[in-house]
Amino acid sequence: MPFPLLAHWTGRSVYNIDPAALAGRGIRLLLADLDNTLVPYRVPEPDQALRDWSAALAAQGIALFVLSNSRRPERVKRFSQTLGVPFTAHAGKPRPGAFREAMARMGCTPAQTAIVGDQIFTDILGGRSAGITTLLVEPIRLAGNPGRYLRYAAEWPFRTLSSQRSVAL
Repeated sequence: MPFPLLAHWTGRSVYNIDPAALAGRGIRLLLADLDNTLVPYRVPEPDQALRDWSAALAAQGIALFVLSNSRRPERVKRFSQTLGVPFTAHAGKPRPGAFREAMARMGCTPAQTAIVGDQIFTDILGGRSAGITTLLVEPIRLAGNPGRYLRYAAEWPFRTLSSQRSVAL
């Protein structure tokens, strides 16, 4: 197994992910972390830019699926239903079980699945453990929680190595 803390691709935000390029790689399912990946913490509903990006994925035959570790399942449910996508709240990432359950639910294999997230130790490690393509984005906002700064500092070497080895999308 390749080093599990390195992402296959890195970018600034989900908007740097080209749906056509994902489809060209055979991706049919994009799992997405919610907080600090799709929207900042506590944002209850998707904005128009995210709706448009989700529609662009769908136009390429890619299903978006929110896979969140949030301990507020009602928020994840509201957000996902407003966006019109399936979800799993309190997923327990990085354990690969939730990744596998989402793939089974959507009828996709690991080769057809990718995850986009802002955290190395949950999203990327979990995705690599599940055998799927991993896409790492910068956190939308770190402010408000000192623990996020510490985690980001611990992730920094892996982010740097990932960006140096990132494949083109």
